[in-house]
Amino acid sequence: MNSTTLGNYRWRVCALLFVATTINYIDRQVLGLLKSDLSSEFNWTEQDYSNLVMIFSAAYSVGLLFFGRLVDKMGSKNGYSISIIVWSLSAMAHSLVRSTMGFGIVRSILGVSEAGNFPAAIKATAEWFPKKERALATGIFNSGSNIAAVVGPVMVYWLARNHGWRHAFFWTGAIGFIWLVLWWIYYEVPARQKRVGKAEFDHIHSDQEVEEAAPQPVKWGRLLGIRQTWAFVFGKLLTDPVWWFFLFWLPGYLESIFHVNLKANLGLPIIIIYSVTSFGSIGGGWLSSHLIKSGWPIFKARKVSMLIFALCVAPIVLIQYINNVWLAIALISLATAAHQAWSATIFTTASDMFPKRAVSSVVGIGGMAGSIGGTLFPIVIGAMLEHYKVLGNIGIGYNILFVMCGVAYLLAWTVMHFFAPKMEQVKL
Repeated sequence: MNSTTLGNYRWRVCALLFVATTINYIDRQVLGLLKSDLSSEFNWTEQDYSNLVMIFSAAYSVGLLFFGRLVDKMGSKNGYSISIIVWSLSAMAHSLVRSTMGFGIVRSILGVSEAGNFPAAIKATAEWFPKKERALATGIFNSGSNIAAVVGPVMVYWLARNHGWRHAFFWTGAIGFIWLVLWWIYYEVPARQKRVGKAEFDHIHSDQEVEEAAPQPVKWGRLLGIRQTWAFVFGKLLTDPVWWFFLFWLPGYLESIFHVNLKANLGLPIIIIYSVTSFGSIGGGWLSSHLIKSGWPIFKARKVSMLIFALCVAPIVLIQYINNVWLAIALISLATAAHQAWSATIFTTASDMFPKRAVSSVVGIGGMAGSIGGTLFPIVIGAMLEHYKVLGNIGIGYNILFVMCGVAYLLAWTVMHFFAPKMEQVKL
């Protein structure tokens, strides 16, 4: 390649991150897609199912903190590899489970190991992209979670319908090992990647801070004393639980409220919702990147974009007045798309505010906070849905939950603005 020609190898790296995120979400959503079958076989109540979600979320929060530190210490290549090996094995192990307790054990291992995805992906993005491209790159790889929700139902329901639910867990879990081979062949940091030309290398580092020759990970205690850390923490704490709610309870909502047979149509409503959501993730990443390229200050571009996304989630509170399934799907699609646009942008704020040697640790801390919220929220969800189910009107429970989801992002935006009005870069 001519040294003056700007290459595109960084986008190949982005494609690898996209595929890994897709696999990550396929593996975690199998339980939610097969909720009806598993509830019948193991006699689960709404509270039993909520407990399994809570176990996964709690383990995920611990895993985020662990992998955030591990990835900063070992590097994105090795940290990612460890994560996907363990999560693929634990996903496959679901096929061997014979009891509810067994599900709890494998869900906890899956939660810890799947937590490595985002700290490693965000660090790899910071290594391979200048700030003006990071939000778009993050939006693209983050859209893998939506593609998983499009591809996942087709794979899972087909396998379950033709071969049983155990095969659905086994074969979706095995996909991760294919990605692992590609990761080891094609990934390396830019300084050690021979496929990258000088022009692209200079472009990648065009607006990044100068790192130490042998940077050391920053201690958590020091990061917790910084306001920008808390901006990211509260942004994740208040909004991540909403995504968990959509991911694990949306199939049950459509089945119980609108009597949709998801297995019969291979999850068509779910596919439609998350197809729309994919545009939100990529579009959300594009918006702030576009504003920055247009001359906006980085913090202003991120803040305005996130406010727009928060406002787009708010209409979900109106779902309680809708009786048509397709109108409900339209409102849910808008909310999930806005969430993913928010998610792509908030992840980028971590790499905006912190040097690369601290990014994974900050993402781990914030992700842990989001997972703690995702651990506590299912307790509320399970108790509320079980209460109104006993009363004969589970729809009221869902309506209350959607109102909580609708206001969460505006609250998160306000708190983030309080802690980091201009998102100044931290000097360590």
